[in-house]
Amino acid sequence: MQKVTFNYLDSSLPLKNKNIVKAFIATIFKKEKKGLNYINYIFCSDDTLLELNKQQLQHDYYTDILTFELSTDNNTESEVYISVDRVKDNAKTLQQPLEKEILRVLFHGALHLCGYKDKTKKDEAKMREMEDFYINKYYKSIVPRGTK
Repeated sequence: MQKVTFNYLDSSLPLKNKNIVKAFIATIFKKEKKGLNYINYIFCSDDTLLELNKQQLQHDYYTDILTFELSTDNNTESEVYISVDRVKDNAKTLQQPLEKEILRVLFHGALHLCGYKDKTKKDEAKMREMEDFYINKYYKSIVPRGTK
């Protein structure tokens, strides 16, 4: 069984280097010293994620990501639902390349599972710092040696 999987309910996601991204997400868990059995990313529409948000969390609003920890021990088992509609809209609003926003949300879910929170301003700032750290590390890892 793969440790990191991508599944698509009712939306697809344009992401290059999917296997490299999956392997990189697994390294986040290693770097953060958190065990990983599996993390299943499920890409869906705004409507699907809104319904899930209402049913599971009693929240009646759109969001880009919902992370569900399923493990009973120290080795992460999780499902992470991502709204492709929200990610595309956020990329446009924040004037970020779509790929970078996709990575931010993927890494955000992994960081939640590694123990990072984002409910307070201080926690949110730390989460953003770690997202940026791993995004930069990811891009450095895929640049061929000898190029700039």
